[in-house]
Amino acid sequence: MMSNILSAISRKKTLTDESVEKSELNRCLTIVDLTLLGVGSTLGLGVYVLAGAVAKSEAGPAVTISFLVAAVASAFAGICYAEFAARVPRAGSAYIYSYVCVGEFVAFVIGWNLVLEYVIGTASVARGLSSYIDKLAGNIMQNKMREIMPINIDFLSQYPDFFSFAVIMVLAGILSSGVKESTFLNNIFTGVNLLTVSIVIIAGSLKSDVHNWAISKSEIPQAVASRAGEGGFMPFGLSGIMAGAAKCFYGFVGFDCVATTGEEAKNPQKSIPIAIVISLIIIFFSYFGISTVLTMMWPYYDQDENAPLPHVFTKVGWPAIMWIVTVGAVFALCTSLLGAMFPLPRILYAMANDGLLFRCLARINPRTKTPVLATLLSGLLAGIMATIFDLQQLIDMMSIGTLLAYTIVAICVLILRYEDPSPSSFDYPSHEQGIHSGNAGIIGSVLHLMKLLFNLSMIKYPSLLSSSITKWSIVLFSILTIGFCSVIIYGGSALKDLKLWAVILAVVFVFLMLVMLFIIGRQPNSSVKLSFKVPLVPIVPALSVFINLYLMLVLDVYTWIRFGVWLAIGFLIYVFYGLKNSEEDKLSKEKKESRLHTLEDGSARETRGEAVQAKCNYKSSSGPPDIHQNTKL
Repeated sequence: MMSNILSAISRKKTLTDESVEKSELNRCLTIVDLTLLGVGSTLGLGVYVLAGAVAKSEAGPAVTISFLVAAVASAFAGICYAEFAARVPRAGSAYIYSYVCVGEFVAFVIGWNLVLEYVIGTASVARGLSSYIDKLAGNIMQNKMREIMPINIDFLSQYPDFFSFAVIMVLAGILSSGVKESTFLNNIFTGVNLLTVSIVIIAGSLKSDVHNWAISKSEIPQAVASRAGEGGFMPFGLSGIMAGAAKCFYGFVGFDCVATTGEEAKNPQKSIPIAIVISLIIIFFSYFGISTVLTMMWPYYDQDENAPLPHVFTKVGWPAIMWIVTVGAVFALCTSLLGAMFPLPRILYAMANDGLLFRCLARINPRTKTPVLATLLSGLLAGIMATIFDLQQLIDMMSIGTLLAYTIVAICVLILRYEDPSPSSFDYPSHEQGIHSGNAGIIGSVLHLMKLLFNLSMIKYPSLLSSSITKWSIVLFSILTIGFCSVIIYGGSALKDLKLWAVILAVVFVFLMLVMLFIIGRQPNSSVKLSFKVPLVPIVPALSVFINLYLMLVLDVYTWIRFGVWLAIGFLIYVFYGLKNSEEDKLSKEKKESRLHTLEDGSARETRGEAVQAKCNYKSSSGPPDIHQNTKL
């Protein structure tokens, strides 16, 4: 019983050339469409808020370096996504990637995670758009709804936000009308957003003062001196830069929506990797440019955390630019809303198409070629959350889902890069054929193990044994990374004071992590040809795993509890529905039946052949053959 369950949850999705090419969705998205989709979903309100908030309280003018560090960390995850898009051009992003590589259960966990991420992302952006417009109108909606329909429950909103609900349902209708139509609207909004960012950077550079990057501590007003650090370019030191980078990292979350368009992109193996890389470059330069002019125009300690750009342009006497920024922020929120909701129905479609969620969600409208029911249901769920929930406590849940998806994708890249191809492609002997040691005893066993782990026989092509060594090394590396991150997070003060136990633990963890990386790097590489590959494997995916696990462990315990409740709901759906209705389960049963029929047919033919042979032997032993009888036979 247990073995059946383990084989069921570890079964992998098999993709053929025919299944990769076949899709009911409309393949119409170009590289430009995909790039603007990635930029629009990522470059939202964060570009108008994040730079000022991090500069004031975390990094000062060195917020530019924080964005650079965050961009590098995001690039690690981005190029891992890009390689997987080249391998598996199907709808579903990290869900389909982990299904092909790791197994069904992990894939369901990732897919269920992504549903949570995109639902909360859509609801929070809609709520932000509603609040922004309401502030421009003098808080009319908020005051009226609090008067008519107040909600006096701690974990809910103070009033129902029907405007957010209406915006989301209108957006769901637009997305249902067709992917080309919705991406055309996204392209317009993203274009306006990028134009606004360009105007801010150009106008801000005219009012920039380099002295604002070199303010001494004595020049800081006494009223804010206690929370303004030491002044200069790095007022909060290196720790401030890294703390700012952790916050800035979330400003790059969203590019992965490009990876969900595997069945709607033209030539996805080429266009998706290119779009991911280009979108990350555009996003970085936008953040870097905004943070540069923002901190050069006005001192970092006097930034407005909620609306830094309008505040700064008002201070320098350019109110016209302030209104341009305000309009641009509305468009930015619209593009973020579209980008947050766009992947959600595609995740539901991919999971339902595989039988892990309810089949009705996989129905494609023959006219619009979109999953209409999945799209409308996604809009309804996100709309309800935006209407009645206070989403501040749920924002971290969106982050934990994203980071877990990034981690799984990086691990999958490592596994597949050292996976054994088909045996027919081997030109050299495998591990099992070429490295057996004849020595006896402990020394011989150790030498044999070293030969295996470090590939001292210089095997060039992967085998089952080498890929197994890689997988176990990746598991151990991940566990050691969690241990090292825990020491950094919970023993940071002890490390700073150079306490012996903390230093020894950190050194041991780092040493063992490097050993695991060396073992992985020594294994033979896959010879599979791809249009895009992650460079510097295993270092880049390992760095991605380290950064993502670190940021996950920083999140508070209540986030992990809420995340656990969401996962428990998903497990119930998987156990009572997904296990029984999985397409891979049906395919495996069909293959078993086919093999059984083949064996039965072969056995029957063998039995008939034995009977004929026995008959011939009997006739030859009973005398000279009769010519008529022989002819008859």
